[in-house]
Amino acid sequence: MLDTATRRETATGTVPALQGIKVLDLTQFEAGPSCTEALAWFGAEVVKVEEPKRGEPGRWGFTDRPDADSHYFIYYNLNKRSITCNLKTDEGKALLTRLIEKADVLVENMAPGTFARLGFDYPKLSKLNPRLIFAQVKGFAPESPHANYLCFDMIAQAMGGTMGVNGLPDAPPIKPGASVGDTGTGMLCAMGILAALYQRMATGRGQHIQIAMRDAMLNYCRTPMSRQAAREDQLPRAGNTILGTAPGDLYKCKPGGLNDWAYIYASRGNEEHWRRLVRAIGREDMLDDPRMADGPTRAKHRDVVDAALTAWTSTRTKHEVMEIIAGAGVPCGPVLTTLELLHDPDLHARGMMQKIDHPVRGPVTVPAWPLRMSDSQVPLKCSPIHGADSEAIYGEWLGCAADEVKDMRQRKVI
Repeated sequence: MLDTATRRETATGTVPALQGIKVLDLTQFEAGPSCTEALAWFGAEVVKVEEPKRGEPGRWGFTDRPDADSHYFIYYNLNKRSITCNLKTDEGKALLTRLIEKADVLVENMAPGTFARLGFDYPKLSKLNPRLIFAQVKGFAPESPHANYLCFDMIAQAMGGTMGVNGLPDAPPIKPGASVGDTGTGMLCAMGILAALYQRMATGRGQHIQIAMRDAMLNYCRTPMSRQAAREDQLPRAGNTILGTAPGDLYKCKPGGLNDWAYIYASRGNEEHWRRLVRAIGREDMLDDPRMADGPTRAKHRDVVDAALTAWTSTRTKHEVMEIIAGAGVPCGPVLTTLELLHDPDLHARGMMQKIDHPVRGPVTVPAWPLRMSDSQVPLKCSPIHGADSEAIYGEWLGCAADEVKDMRQRKVI
């Protein structure tokens, strides 16, 4: 039952969607933390359970300062809380057991079999808490012949297709710069958890969710895989080019530096884009050129299309190119670097880039949650310092007094 104040907040749409949902986060690095961070951005109380000495490896494994958490850790653990628990001790396992009894969701992405060897397989967890949703992120499916192999983002991308479709024709595959193997898997896992929470409303039961990073990559490869399904020979890599139509590529912009490019695409499904484009660059003469009749025909004469566009874009900056071409109703965008994005005035004005005040590092610019919900807003909060919330969580969840928490810390239970 909601109290009066909470009911009033709900009526005005200020209560987050997952308020009241308790999540135990036993994840590390990126795939698992991406999942739990999404739940935190929806308003769940996400509590990282970390080993007592240094915490999860993402904190210290990538840091430029021995006295501060890495930027990598900060980016994937916003809006969370942190406690410590020594799962190498019986008391630590007993403490986690008590937390599990209070939780709605538990997420882990340890090495294959590790969590079960600690004594926490799904049958035991379900017996402890029948309403618990237990989510596991692994590199490979448990019934796969690769089940016990270790996996990181680039391995999932190599074996799941996203690397194989990326690169230039007649050249080796190139790993995508974005870590879709990790974060992409985490997002799909979060979707599964949300669905399980909804299903629990009807059944009253939790469930076991498993997702393999390799399998998740197939989901992100559906477009190139659909093209592969239509042919017997190997689908070639296309680089930045959209096959079967033109234009659909990067075009060099002024002043010609390494990052001075804009992407221009005249959709094969809308020939009006092409007509708008040639008018925008002052090449109406190309409207009557039989080599430019439609997308497939232009693709056969891509060199002519590219030469005309490059002659025009090379005298303008990438932002000027976007303003003119996108302004004319043609899909176009400048290629922006991570440095440019961190300082992008539009992203800052809309809150997509925000500055947080880290207790050790001071101001840190981070990307915020991109989803906007009219009735669920969650303010951005800094990632937690290692073990900073042990007293609060053990007190709130388990009723432990401050002296009891202090004693556990002295005995290295936490």
